[in-house]
Amino acid sequence: MANTDGNGAGHAAAQYLQEHGLVLVTAESCTAGLIASRLASAPGAGRVLESAFVVYDPKAKHRHLGVRQATLERFNLTSEPVALEMARGALSHSSANVAIANTGVADDTDAGIPAGTQCFAWAFRDGSRTQSFTETKRFQGDRNTIREAAADYALERIAHYHRRFKA
Repeated sequence: MANTDGNGAGHAAAQYLQEHGLVLVTAESCTAGLIASRLASAPGAGRVLESAFVVYDPKAKHRHLGVRQATLERFNLTSEPVALEMARGALSHSSANVAIANTGVADDTDAGIPAGTQCFAWAFRDGSRTQSFTETKRFQGDRNTIREAAADYALERIAHYHRRFKA
């Protein structure tokens, strides 16, 4: 559920990250930096946000995050495997211990994928141990409503997946 003030998810996520010693890196396509921006709106964000990759173009996904062309060809840009490679790539190019990745479509420009389809990945690192989680969710609304809801959702799910990682 999206927060109407645009800051609730970022503030709650920043508090959770700080309480658990987590530092985030994002790899964003459809959200184009909104996940990081939501987090940056919270006081103390500098302690929990390391960096953000905005990689709209497939070539940028490959160049900056190591997303393989074969993955793009086999699964499409809007897919959990692409989100997973984005998250893992962001984590490997940072000192953060948690990564969030998002890729999706916010309108009907991709004939094969329904508007509002968003694919996410969360990757956690503790020493040499890493674990990743993915999911796909569909949001309703206009282009920016979908992007904002996706950014909030990505942040809201950190605690859920962190608990699974620690279990």
